[in-house]
Parts: sequence; C-alpha cells; structure tokens
Amino acid sequence: MHIESLKVFCDLIDTRSFSKAASKNFVSQSAVSQQVRALEERFDRKFVERTRNGIVPTAAGLLFYQGCREIILRYNSLNEEVKNLSETVSGQVRLETIYSVGLHELSPHITRFIKKYPQVNIHVEYSRPNKIYEDASNGLIDLGIVAYPVARPQIEIIPFRSDKLVLVCSPRHDLSSRRRIEVGCLKGQSFIGFERDIPTRKAVDKILREHGVQARYAMEFDNIETIKRSIEADLGVAILPRATVENEVRGGTLKAVSFTKSFTRPIALIHRKGKELSAATQRFIEILTGKDGIGSGEEVKR
Repeated sequence: MHIESLKVFCDLIDTRSFSKAASKNFVSQSAVSQQVRALEERFDRKFVERTRNGIVPTAAGLLFYQGCREIILRYNSLNEEVKNLSETVSGQVRLETIYSVGLHELSPHITRFIKKYPQVNIHVEYSRPNKIYEDASNGLIDLGIVAYPVARPQIEIIPFRSDKLVLVCSPRHDLSSRRRIEVGCLKGQSFIGFERDIPTRKAVDKILREHGVQARYAMEFDNIETIKRSIEADLGVAILPRATVENEVRGGTLKAVSFTKSFTRPIALIHRKGKELSAATQRFIEILTGKDGIGSGEEVKR
C-alpha cells in the first residue's frame, strides 16, 4: 500500500468524482478505480458507493478516509521538513481564493514569487468563501484568501490588504459624471450585486441600510465578472472594490465614482490554526504581505 494510493482515495472522497480524482493525480479513471478496489480487497470492506450526488464513503470508507488524511498531512509535513534542510525553497503551495482577488490582485505577487522561487509550484483554485474556510480547516489547502475575514476556532487570520469600495456604473448612467457621491443619493437605483451569502454583499447591504437606502436588486451573481458585464449593459449600478474594475475604467467601459465617506473591504490570508507551514508557503506569505523586503502588497500594486 503506497502513499499515492491513500492520496488518490482521499481525493476521490473530497471531490466525489472518479474523473476529478484522476485529474488531480494525473492518472486515468480506471487507475483510480483499480486503486480503490485494491484497498477494498485488502481490508475486505466496501469503501465507496455511487449515488445521484456522486461518490460517497461507506462507514468503513469514512473511517479509512479520516485516517488516510492524517497520514497524508503528516507525510507532507515531514516531506517539507526534510526539504527545508536545504537552502533551496521548493515544493508546492496550494492556494484557494475568492474570484475577485484571484482574478484582479494576485497576478503581480505570483509573478514576483515565481521569479524568486522558481522551484515552487503554485496551485491556485477559485472558490466561494464558505468552501475556502472549510478546506483551510480540514488542511486541504495551505492558504486561503477571503474578504471580511471571520474568526473561527480552527482558523488563523493574517491581514493582507484593504480595497477601496466605489460606486460602479455604465458611462451612460446619470451618475457617471459625478466625481464623488453620498450613499444616500443611491435611493431608487437598481443594483447589481453578489449573491446574499457572499460577505461582500452582506457588507454592501449594511452600508446601504446605515445610510437609509433600501436596496432593490435587479440581478444577483456569484462572480465579479458577470456583475461587471451587467453594469456595462447599463442594467444597474453596484458597489465594488476599486481594484476589480481598474481595467474597465481605463478602457472606458465602466465608471468608478468615489464616495464622500471612505469604505473599504478587508482582505485576509487564512490557514488552519496550528498547521506547520512549509518554507514555500511562508515565503509566499512574505511576498503577499510585503515582508520580503520589497514593500507592502498595496505599495507594489501601485
């Protein structure tokens, strides 16, 4: 029984899909099936079942999964400890981020990191906030990036940066000519926003309520790109982080209007509390937070 087989089994349970588990391990679906079947034969127990929602573990499979996960985490930690005996920083950083930060703010940091540590592989996934917290708590990722971080027992929070919130509208909109605007002036406007369970949406709704604005949402989406396309079509306005619309503002397809009062969206890095971070992950955190001797993330961006 090899460590690779244990990892394949864990990935199968995590993804609930033979094809996804195969893709994550660069093997065929049949290879995944064979490895799972070999494990079941070894222990004379059925480990997985097929359902409408995908692959689910049996009681024996869940017990085996939990044990395998601990073995893999310890193996990875030991592997990093041995690698750290060398001066060369190598290995992998598993990063999961919300879309708006991943698409619009990470690129310069990742580019700088890769140039400085070419032996490190960065694996980036875009996810919803609740999944990022869950994966960080379970140790499935090395680092997560979320907005409006929430304290949780198993989560360590590292401040990253703050994004300025602005009113975003089409150049054809009546408010597009304003240089600054009060929140109260948004009464009666149609809004395009994130779905209700997303932290940025909750924060925007709070700002509007505190200024006596009853938000009327024409559309709700789970990603920043669809929101921007809807605003470009003049279907409504939105309150968004300035960093997410820089390209469109420069290109003239969107207008960003500052508020008379400053509002910001805090961004943070998260990881499982007590997790021993690899040298590669530590160096990546230093790059993101500006502790690598170059300057803060916001200074580099500017």
